[in-house]
Amino acid sequence: MNKLLRIIKKLIPKFLFSALQPFYHRTLSVAASAVYGNHSAKLKVIGVTGTNGKTTLVHLLTAILEGAGEPVASVSSLRFKIKGDEWKNMMKMTMPGRFTIQKFLTRAVRAGCKYAVLEVTSEGIKQFRHRGIDFYMAILTNITPEHIESHGTFENYRAAKAELFKKAKIHILNGEDPSIEYFAKIPAETRIVYLKKDLSQDFHLKLPGDFNTENAAAAYHAAKFLGIERQIIKKVLESFENVSGRMEFIRREPFSVVVDYAHTPDALFKVYGTLKSENTKSEIPASPAGRQNPKLICVFGSAGGGRDKWKRPEMGKIAARFCDEIILTNEDPYDENPQAILKDIENGFSQILNLKSEILNKLKTINHKLILDRREAIREALKLAQPGDTVIITGKGAEPWLMGPNGTKIPWDDREVVREELKNLEK
Repeated sequence: MNKLLRIIKKLIPKFLFSALQPFYHRTLSVAASAVYGNHSAKLKVIGVTGTNGKTTLVHLLTAILEGAGEPVASVSSLRFKIKGDEWKNMMKMTMPGRFTIQKFLTRAVRAGCKYAVLEVTSEGIKQFRHRGIDFYMAILTNITPEHIESHGTFENYRAAKAELFKKAKIHILNGEDPSIEYFAKIPAETRIVYLKKDLSQDFHLKLPGDFNTENAAAAYHAAKFLGIERQIIKKVLESFENVSGRMEFIRREPFSVVVDYAHTPDALFKVYGTLKSENTKSEIPASPAGRQNPKLICVFGSAGGGRDKWKRPEMGKIAARFCDEIILTNEDPYDENPQAILKDIENGFSQILNLKSEILNKLKTINHKLILDRREAIREALKLAQPGDTVIITGKGAEPWLMGPNGTKIPWDDREVVREELKNLEK
């Protein structure tokens, strides 16, 4: 379908293509539902949306339902899962196209599933991929600016997310999020507002960070509403270690190496803040004279192809605040000049050094390098690390591809590259 869309785009004028695109996407939604017979009506479909945390929440809720013995299917940016059958999402698309989703739901029904947990994106909603699906429950993680170029404004982006809640009967909302009042105005049969503190002190999560506590609280309330016993929920949440490529520790000693998907300013802020806090608490092993504090060594870039250029300097500012060493590198440049992307991030360094604040005035320089080759950048970060340090590599997580010009895709996995380079350094 994407190939057909590219062909149509080349054949007709740009203004006409823009006008026809909504009709094209809406037609596909209707056609997909008609072809597969709208099997979602035979399931309790749970849609998870928000800027960050969607994948983790989908996996948490799926694990809880499975822990209770419920037959469940789920779709996330990482995988497709129908009961015990699981396969990777290799589409570089968090929310698949209409025919793929309807085919998946049909398979889920035939496999005897009772629930389907779906990751729902604003881009997917904009392209009507949610049409033809009967959503029983909608869960909101959080809303921060993203896809602004695509939607035009933050308000339009948030409104796209809201469309999911207009289709669902049960709403699970994040009471910590500034947009709570906006979403609370949407009619619902039942509305549940969750907070981090809802997980009482007898919950001991392995997942790090306050943001993951919010994800766990959302999963707790959703599962509880679905009739899952508290003890089962608690057992699953406490045993859940991580989602692939989401705050995943590849190594903890003698220095830590973490891979995370964070690719927005808000996500980067939360990940860096969590790791910096852990570094501050940790005891440093015996180290060379003059070494005082463990370092946070950060490897990141930003996606190209005109995607959210506004966020690049913002991510630079955040890195300047938290990171002791920064290595800027290629992420998914698509058809954009990779050097230009990194220069946009560097602009954030300049902006933060110009700020007049007591803390920031202590910064004379920001230690950073530009290394376009992502493998080389990771290798350099690992070389810089000393006992007690943390290397954090963000932007890709467990994604299987590096996206280049003209639709080219290079097989990739940050986690495997880290493991390979650690082995090379130990030889």
